Amino acid sequence: MHIAPFDNKNQAIVDTNDSLVPLNYFNIVKLKRGEAFEYQVPGYETCIVPATGSIDVDVEGQAYAALGSRGADVWDGEPEGVYAPVGARVTLVCLTDTAEVFIAGAKFDKVLDPFEVRDADIDFVQYGSDDTKTHRKIKHILGQRYHDRVGRLLVSELYTVGQGGWSGFPSHKHDTDRLPLETRHDETYNFRFRPNHGSGLQMLQREDGKPGDAYHIVDGSTICIDNGYHPCAALPGYEMYYFTILGGLSQRSLVQYFQPTHAYQVETIPGIKDMVAKFK
Repeated sequence: MHIAPFDNKNQAIVDTNDSLVPLNYFNIVKLKRGEAFEYQVPGYETCIVPATGSIDVDVEGQAYAALGSRGADVWDGEPEGVYAPVGARVTLVCLTDTAEVFIAGAKFDKVLDPFEVRDADIDFVQYGSDDTKTHRKIKHILGQRYHDRVGRLLVSELYTVGQGGWSGFPSHKHDTDRLPLETRHDETYNFRFRPNHGSGLQMLQREDGKPGDAYHIVDGSTICIDNGYHPCAALPGYEMYYFTILGGLSQRSLVQYFQPTHAYQVETIPGIKDMVAKFK
């Protein structure tokens, strides 16, 4: 499903127990200098990631100062995040003229300890190639490095390298728990483009060999993936970014099932196996 950009007034874009992606939670909070925002999400662990600007974060009395250092946009520096346990009371206070903050969540039933992820802690992977039109970078905020400290939530930022090209290819899905072949992970994206009048395409093919759906994604688009194969692409001449939330049904590690029609292309894309291994 495609949710076009809108002023959400700091209210959840994907709320708890969503009918399409019940394992995910997503909010965008926009603040001005000195403004505060407080939230609790019962039944969901969350991760706070400033898209731009800097904020102080308090998680049940545990303080994390000056989170985020990006200025103009998500290309302007490295991400940072704070993990907040299930149902925790969290307060954000804006330190810069403005701040835009992503709040990602996944359904979970245990309370863990909060922690921060600074720019030096980001787990980075780059794969693909210009020749195969699949060149991209992934910056894992809650990735493999924090496997033992998080319940079911995976949070990453994905960037196309160069201008134009495909992401999420070979086409894959993760909508059914059937280990060792595949896991059920609901997925939510928020897209940005540079320049911001750029756009792209999100495909969603429910069954191999049958026509699927396609959505025109623009700067600020949110996409919710419940099932099906889902590659996406940016128009030539534009760079694409998307903030990625994955919530697992029974485990945190993601097991992708590559579409049989295209699975052989795993062998043609440099570094893709290293990329797959990082989603744990």
